[in-house]
Amino acid sequence: MADKPTKKEGKKQPEKREFNATILILAVTLTCFGVLMVYSSSSLIALREYGDSLHYLKRQAIYAALGIGVMLLTMHINYNVWRKLAIPLLILSTILLAVVFVPGIGSKAGGAARWIRFPGFSFQPSEAAKIALIFYLAHSATKKEDRIKNFKYGYVPYMCVLLVWLGLMLAQRDLGGAAIMAVVTAMMLLIAGTRWKFLFFSLVAIVPAGIATVMAKEYRVRRIMAFLDPWADPLGSGFQIIQSWMGFGLGGLTGAGLGDGEQKRFYLPEAHTDFIFSVIGEELGFITVVLLICMYLSIVVMGLRISMRAADGFGRLTAFGISLLLGMQAFANMAVVMGVVPNKGLVLPFLSYGGSSLLCTLFSMGVLLNISSHVEQPGKRGMS
Repeated sequence: MADKPTKKEGKKQPEKREFNATILILAVTLTCFGVLMVYSSSSLIALREYGDSLHYLKRQAIYAALGIGVMLLTMHINYNVWRKLAIPLLILSTILLAVVFVPGIGSKAGGAARWIRFPGFSFQPSEAAKIALIFYLAHSATKKEDRIKNFKYGYVPYMCVLLVWLGLMLAQRDLGGAAIMAVVTAMMLLIAGTRWKFLFFSLVAIVPAGIATVMAKEYRVRRIMAFLDPWADPLGSGFQIIQSWMGFGLGGLTGAGLGDGEQKRFYLPEAHTDFIFSVIGEELGFITVVLLICMYLSIVVMGLRISMRAADGFGRLTAFGISLLLGMQAFANMAVVMGVVPNKGLVLPFLSYGGSSLLCTLFSMGVLLNISSHVEQPGKRGMS
């Protein structure tokens, strides 16, 4: 006589699948290409500042190797682990966002206080905080289920957390990061089931507040004016975007050749960080620019498809948040470099120089890959 199935045995579990190989290949390809372009765009400034043209290359190569290792490790860790750690990570991230203001611990660059300094390297807490916020929103919204439509439970707590974070990020002069996290939060809550009218009223309140925030700081006003008419001050506030345009123009269809760009020769500020996309346009041309846009778009689209097919509510919201965050950061940076929107001080994921951004981006890709290896439980499409 056959044994009766236990309750645990009778419950249908998510079927384990292969990881999304395309996302994995694209992430590794973009990372390796980023190391190459960091060297091409930074060798001259590294030689001038450190007497070593390989300075930034060596550091970025280390970050890339560590980041790929983190991604390969994370893709094998069940994503529900991050659900259990969501609240502790949120608290830790909030503390770290505040620590940057502590003298002797936090450090500044370009007038912005966004980094915690350690011997030999620095860390930008806001990069990790973005992922922590996604985990928290996905965990909390999934847990609340139908209460997510309630103003008290499905709106107020998230706005309180968001306002604290926005305040800390604005104090760090990270307006671009703050704006992106506000949009990601709103979209995740909307997908989770929060009533759209709550978010609409928030938008009505935020727009004038945002305008006031921009007008309160002279450097933000200069950025807006440079965006509207860079030729009004071509050697001042409009210099960077004009040099970026010149880079794209000089590149043409196929580019001037890898390493042969002119704008990186001390004409284009932040060539290896915020404006590396312009160097790519000049050296490798319009065809490569379009190819890169397609690669980013492919990751985002596949991430959203993973979100729709994830095994549970936490997986769905986490995959959605990670995909949206990557897409917004990438296309916001490209839009800035092309002069479509004002400069927001955002790096290009995978490609720009910087360990914090690269490590956190590859970590998030590892989480997304793990979610891709689980299919939806049969018969369950709602939040679980």
